[in-house]
Amino acid sequence: MGKRKSAKKPNAGKKKLAPLQTNFNCLFCNGVAAILCKIDKNEGVGSLSCKLCGTKWSCPIQDLDEPIDIYSYWIDACDEVAAEQYPAIEASSSRSGRR
Repeated sequence: MGKRKSAKKPNAGKKKLAPLQTNFNCLFCNGVAAILCKIDKNEGVGSLSCKLCGTKWSCPIQDLDEPIDIYSYWIDACDEVAAEQYPAIEASSSRSGRR
């Protein structure tokens, strides 16, 4: 004897994903949700601007880039500039006078 066939449960369906964030915090003025990222896929350019301090930046993008990618590219570019302007001081040179 076999088992009775049970009724199939209805399919739950796909969960809808929330849209990705396009407003972010500014590194320079610390404005909350002040950075607005825009993507122009026809031109291949992503840009961001701060509503409060007026900071603007743009970069070339690829087809799959999203606003969060442009924001992260900007953070990386700011880190590179900061590293060039303020090189790390070696720990050995500051301790050479002490023994």
